[in-house]
Amino acid sequence: MACMPDYEMPLNAQTAAAFKPRASSWIILGLGIAAISTASVLIRLADAPALVVGAYRMLIAAIVLAPWAIPRSIAAWRQMTKREIILLVLSGLALAAHFAAWISSLSLTTVASSVILVTMNPIFVGLASHFILHESVSKRTILAIGLSFLGTAIVAFGDFHFSGKALLGDILALLGAVAISCHLLLGRVLRRKLPTLAYAWPCYSIAGIALLLLCIVSGQPMFNYSPITFTYLILLAVIPQVIGHSAFNWALAYFSPVFVTLAILGEPIGASILAFFILKESPSTVTLVGAACALAGIVFASLDERKTHNLP
Repeated sequence: MACMPDYEMPLNAQTAAAFKPRASSWIILGLGIAAISTASVLIRLADAPALVVGAYRMLIAAIVLAPWAIPRSIAAWRQMTKREIILLVLSGLALAAHFAAWISSLSLTTVASSVILVTMNPIFVGLASHFILHESVSKRTILAIGLSFLGTAIVAFGDFHFSGKALLGDILALLGAVAISCHLLLGRVLRRKLPTLAYAWPCYSIAGIALLLLCIVSGQPMFNYSPITFTYLILLAVIPQVIGHSAFNWALAYFSPVFVTLAILGEPIGASILAFFILKESPSTVTLVGAACALAGIVFASLDERKTHNLP
């Protein structure tokens, strides 16, 4: 894949722990944030049901990556244990659940509220990293998680007074955050052994197939959409998925899962800016305060990650 360096992955947890982020790691992480910031606006512009949008996003992304992923990943897949295969399937299903919940939320609440809440996964990933993966979480990162939680509470409080429909959208966005947290935590485990594409391509394929089956069961049509809608669906698959999410899957081998999820909190800022100029949707003062808390969380986590790895 041209947009990512093809580094060799460490084969065990000890080596992975010693693998330090390079300057290019930060650049790719920033590229991922910029790419996923386009997702919510493209979803709003695509005139199709949520499940259909999610299915096309994942299936097109899997098709685009297939020529690079399959030839490079066969050897790695053959070395996988039964347990790792099960975890990979679960990771793909968690990704499908994330998109089903989050894309649905975008039709019920504002772009700013939806993306702020769906990126609140540091709360869940931080707790799980400590209690399940037994990875240490510093005081500064705990502070970052606390700021994230505060941002969530502020946005939800504002939408509670706005309308019940918006509050339902907020709940779906939070469910999307829980699902993507499961996906990232499983990815942290699997990326200790699997290269980026050997992990990302099966996840995208499994998620796409799961969403397609949901579309068929619920009777949602997969065709008869306008050319412009299909254009938005292709852009959605290539920019935020192939470039954005793949960048984060790549980053899981170089950064802690807590920091990766906190970095994703940059998405609401970019998404809100795009929504303002393209959709003419202005975030409320309450939403801006919540976004400020999220940004502060990114700063604290970034400083802690640089200190941990002795980076300038």
